[in-house]
Amino acid sequence: MGIIGGGYTGLSAALHLAQAGVSAAVLEAGAIGQGGSGRNVGLVNAGLWLMPDDLIARAGPVHGPRLLDALAQAPALVWDLVARHDMACEAQPAGTLHCAPDARGKAALETRAAQWQARGADVALLDAARTRARTGSRAFRAALHDPRAGTIQPLAYARALARAAISAGAQVHTDSPVTALDPDGAGWRIRTAGGDVTCARVILASNTYSTAPFAKLRDHQSVLPYFNFATDPLPEELRAQILPGREGAWNTRKILTSFRLDAAGRFIIGSVGQLGRLDTTLHRAWAARAMAQLYPALRDMPLRHGWWGRIGTTPDALPRLHEHAPGVWSISGYNGRGIAPGTLFGKLLAALSRGEITAEDMPLPRAPIAPDGLRALREALYRGGSGTVHLLGARV
Repeated sequence: MGIIGGGYTGLSAALHLAQAGVSAAVLEAGAIGQGGSGRNVGLVNAGLWLMPDDLIARAGPVHGPRLLDALAQAPALVWDLVARHDMACEAQPAGTLHCAPDARGKAALETRAAQWQARGADVALLDAARTRARTGSRAFRAALHDPRAGTIQPLAYARALARAAISAGAQVHTDSPVTALDPDGAGWRIRTAGGDVTCARVILASNTYSTAPFAKLRDHQSVLPYFNFATDPLPEELRAQILPGREGAWNTRKILTSFRLDAAGRFIIGSVGQLGRLDTTLHRAWAARAMAQLYPALRDMPLRHGWWGRIGTTPDALPRLHEHAPGVWSISGYNGRGIAPGTLFGKLLAALSRGEITAEDMPLPRAPIAPDGLRALREALYRGGSGTVHLLGARV
């Protein structure tokens, strides 16, 4: 089996194929985790950004419930892999807190909680006092606690998946950009500058980092840039006050803010935007202000490290299952939920590719590859909108 892309999806597919006794080779253009996987926020979430009812309505009566159920169980798959393979990746299955800073956000969380609870999910809507106790911040009116979820060190998790796949018998080739995919008898020949891989079936797992010859996989999505900044490890007295249960957190605003502590006690804060020549100073200044608004004790705390990555978004906020040619499959467009869905979809693509399940068994319908005609506009709005919000925001 040939797998193009060494992020969560490709590495999960390689691991599950190798465990099933199938020969699998991963071809990664750069280093493991160099793309979106290693630049992730680190939240291991159940579901998508969509409300559960909206997800089902958009995915349809057959695939909607199937997709929602699969994604609800996806964090458990991550925690299980971490435990079974003894992955050193700072896994914290302590849940997440989706926080409402205003009345509109609180109403949205009430709706989301009711929809999840109607489907048996053990989520809890917290009032302002309990939210303050769980976050250590006075900035929120309510929060939705999801105990299925949690946090992880995203780059360490990607590398741990690669090690587990190799230990199971998979081959992982880094610095191996694919230049062509050609029919080869009943199968395929994947060409790279360093050599070719022949295989019966192919999994494309390059998502928004796809280039020629797979640029179409990139073009059906709009790229939403997302950055993070991190402090040095905080003093113990501050760590005890901030997210004492070690949940990961984010708010309900359109241009959202995410925040968490890592295992070393660094405070990590992120939002929409990229860290380019014209953007870094603006976003860093906003992050410092927002951090101080959330936690006044962190005012003037230096932000030492910064990074950003690409989130693939689709017009309806649903992932896409594509059959590019007979035996060539991909799932892409995770819309900001890469860790748990990527791990799950890698496992499902492995099962599909080896014939354990059929396309009709997947939680997503097959979709044609159609470029998003509004991609350039959406991407300009993402970048310009986040810049405007961060220029003006968190000043009071």
